Amino acid sequence: MDFTKILNKQQRKTILTWILTPFSWLYGAGVWIRNFAYDHFLHSESFDVPVVSVGNITVGGTGKTPHVEHIIEALCRRYNIGVLSRGYKRATHGFILATDNMSPRDIGDEPYQIYHKFNGLITLAVCESRSKGIHEMMRINPDINLFILDDAFQHRSIKPKVNIVLVDYSRPPFEDELMPLGTLREPKHRLLQSDMVVVTKCPSGELSPVDIRMFKENLDLFPSTELFFSRILYADPVPVFPVPRPQLSSLGWLKADDTILCVTGIANAKPLVRYLRKFEAQVRVIHYDDHHFFTRRDFDFIFNEFNSLPGTRKFIITTEKDSVRILNNAYYPPTMRDIIFYVPIRVGFMDYEGRDFITDLTRKIEENDNSDLLK
Repeated sequence: MDFTKILNKQQRKTILTWILTPFSWLYGAGVWIRNFAYDHFLHSESFDVPVVSVGNITVGGTGKTPHVEHIIEALCRRYNIGVLSRGYKRATHGFILATDNMSPRDIGDEPYQIYHKFNGLITLAVCESRSKGIHEMMRINPDINLFILDDAFQHRSIKPKVNIVLVDYSRPPFEDELMPLGTLREPKHRLLQSDMVVVTKCPSGELSPVDIRMFKENLDLFPSTELFFSRILYADPVPVFPVPRPQLSSLGWLKADDTILCVTGIANAKPLVRYLRKFEAQVRVIHYDDHHFFTRRDFDFIFNEFNSLPGTRKFIITTEKDSVRILNNAYYPPTMRDIIFYVPIRVGFMDYEGRDFITDLTRKIEENDNSDLLK
């Protein structure tokens, strides 16, 4: 007998909560022991060069990469920036300094994207040990005078000068639970150790005063912690492969009898799917796990689905992060290069209390620092 057909949704949720709660307690105990050790016994290393950490307390996409890119774009002509990431799901290990001839498998898809977007303006490396990575980068390039650490809030071996924590508007930590019951990697009170909190992926339009007050009260931050709100801004589609005459210059050109196949391998594809469905074309979705490396079988499945779809014109739309893995993938059929596009994204900060995110970040970076840190 299939009991899942007998139990209603709420009953299944209750049973799942009972099963996962003990594991969530065990996970929380492990996190508490680690944080207690760093708070009282273990040493967090500080550096003479300012270090900015951009991280989160939840599993899944909160928009770290576009926020890191926003900071780099704003500050790369003011500082010699070194960007350090773990390089999640790369096929290599240890410290690796990014160079032009490396692929996403060498350094990870997000570092690869950042490196090629700001090539010549930053120094980028990947390393599991943030401390070792910073020391190696300083040895290789002593001119670095600002480090940006991608996804380092949990790596307490480093004491950043500025801790930026991102929280997803649609998954606020005050409505979440520790893994595996929820998506929290850290208890909610760890937000008190942040310097700046950004509520990301806010809906388009102005947030109501009620929404802002709810977040401010429920996050319960220290008065010294600065709160910001940001949203995703989408640009016109860009061909994944260089083609002489792109068939799709704007999503606004699509008609009701056109079809988009949205293919993603990111943590949260819902914002992109919602955006695509604002246009007239029909939208179908194929979703893979975060950082998915596409195989020959994946592409066989994708193009079988694509060929079976109706539509006067048909296109594949993916994310910028997925595009770097597809561009470097030998299994992608050359004959289908002219129909696949990615939608670039950037972040826009909302007007809140008249403050500017980059201005406030720069002030925190330069507090009590010597003026010779500037170029």
